[in-house]
Amino acid sequence: MLLRLGKPSLSTTVKLILATRKSPLALAQAEMTAACFREKLGADCELLKVVTTGDRQAEWSLAKQGGKGLFTAELEQALLRGDAHAAVHSCKDLPGENPPGLVVAGFLPREVTHDVLILREGVTAPATIATSSPRRQGQIAKLFPQAKFTEIRGNVDTRLKKIAAGAADATILAAAGMKRLGIHGWPGLVFRPLTFHESVPAVGQGAIAIQCRADLAARLVPALDAATARAVNLERAFQAAVGAGCQIAFAAHVEGANLHFFHANTGIRQFRLAEADFTAPAATAARILKELGFHA
Repeated sequence: MLLRLGKPSLSTTVKLILATRKSPLALAQAEMTAACFREKLGADCELLKVVTTGDRQAEWSLAKQGGKGLFTAELEQALLRGDAHAAVHSCKDLPGENPPGLVVAGFLPREVTHDVLILREGVTAPATIATSSPRRQGQIAKLFPQAKFTEIRGNVDTRLKKIAAGAADATILAAAGMKRLGIHGWPGLVFRPLTFHESVPAVGQGAIAIQCRADLAARLVPALDAATARAVNLERAFQAAVGAGCQIAFAAHVEGANLHFFHANTGIRQFRLAEADFTAPAATAARILKELGFHA
């Protein structure tokens, strides 16, 4: 049967409509989500493909315009209108706050989380690095202080083609996105994985977030990954406390019992986490930020 979108409910024969962006990576992640819901909920899934502001404004500077929300607002509006039951997001694109009535139900199992430095063959010390992310710029500048940064937009393959063609000496991409697209190398380019001591990943990097109306969340949670939620919810608590969007040089990443943190004011820092730190994410974020000299 087809759900009445005004009052979502789930059964073993339900049809779930999943809102997604149209990019190749977004569609790959939406198909992964659909497969998960088919297997674990017995749901018949359909994709609602949405063009977001970030997709339409391909020439905008994400750092200047404020990247958070540019790739999510239209998906959230589809949920609020009742056009879809859930929206599939790259978690790192999600703002820290949900619109009233919406929640993040959870996440699919997290993929690898590190960044990858992508260099043109023969380049060891890039003079130009194409990345629009202040987070990446702030960290990579420590590795290559002589480098100048330039903006880059486009899908993963578009960015790789641009670097191979000489638009810049290097760029930085998330390993998770390339892995989900089956990209393990590229002609004329060298892939160098970055450690967390070189580049702390964005909040939620490698995680696929499932957002929905609050009254549907409990029905989706059994299909989602508790371990990923445990880590990402703590990362997002730092994001909310700092008020960070794409225009701020900030990162927080949980690796097991370790927190890797970066801010333009502190550089890269590491903290050991106790089990209790995961049960009260907001309090943990407030405590560590206070230790770092941030004030509410």
